[in-house]
Amino acid sequence: MATTVAHTAHRSTDTLTWVAFWLMVIGGINWGLVGFFDFDLVAAIFGTGSAAARVVYAIVGLCTLYCAFAIPALHRRMTTAVT
Repeated sequence: MATTVAHTAHRSTDTLTWVAFWLMVIGGINWGLVGFFDFDLVAAIFGTGSAAARVVYAIVGLCTLYCAFAIPALHRRMTTAVT
């Protein structure tokens, strides 16, 4: 039973990490569009300064912070498991 709970928790953490990672990539692409073409895709979809655009920016920012801590920890865990 404990193994099943641990396995489910591990899988849900992996899912969260992948979702956060891909949202971070999407945010990076949006910043690339802003930098290279002066085009903000989020603002174009949701409206400049709208509440929805701010929510999207906040979620991407939180995902980036999560990845900043989760990905190095995941790397350490994988490196330890291999050796």
